[in-house]
Amino acid sequence: MNIMTFNTNEELDQIGAGIFASLIQTKPNAVLGLATGSTPIGIYQELIRLNQKGYVSFKNVRTYNLDEYVGLPEGHKETYRAFMDNQLFNHVDIDKANTHVPNGMAEDLETACKEYDEALAKESIDLQILGIGHNGHIAFNEPDSHLHAGTHVVTLKEETRQANARFFNSIDEVPTHAITMGIGSILKAKMIMLVVRGKEKAEIVHRALTGPVTTEVPASLLQTHPNVVVLLDKEASTYIHG
Repeated sequence: MNIMTFNTNEELDQIGAGIFASLIQTKPNAVLGLATGSTPIGIYQELIRLNQKGYVSFKNVRTYNLDEYVGLPEGHKETYRAFMDNQLFNHVDIDKANTHVPNGMAEDLETACKEYDEALAKESIDLQILGIGHNGHIAFNEPDSHLHAGTHVVTLKEETRQANARFFNSIDEVPTHAITMGIGSILKAKMIMLVVRGKEKAEIVHRALTGPVTTEVPASLLQTHPNVVVLLDKEASTYIHG
């Protein structure tokens, strides 16, 4: 596990985007696993800049997102599809047909999960970017006595809904369920990039990276993966480096 700490967000974003760009330059038809939330925005902005400067092209890239809220209608500004369009896809030369986000509005969610897994089974994600929740969740794989390997519907923990309430008018508007890629699918990625920012994440990232491997801290399962790079801002690395 390669852990890197940065003094500024700009440095972190440049290195993170550089890892993506190097992969795409080497493999123009790379398959990327993408994440939402505030954590990857700076990296996406840097990728947009590199694309617009002509350093990297997304024309043949395919993407798979980790998760999506259940029950938010198409066009709602807080869907993760809208997030990806606004933060990345609308600003680069990617074919939207090559971008995949779980269907949180499917009439049959179980079938939607199965179809997403079938699509993933035909691919091999080259690079998966992840954030980490305050409770150690990755994607929407919440702490539990057991974790799902494949795509599934999850009931969101109250602390997760509270953390995401800032994006909505009130906590009441935050969906109670989400559809998420499973831990097994995430760990199949050839390379994983975990990005963590902020002092409030310092303790959980320390537990995830150096504590026991346990389903009660889903991110701790990253310790079992052979190729993980961790990008931390200075505050998030407090407990890692003392």
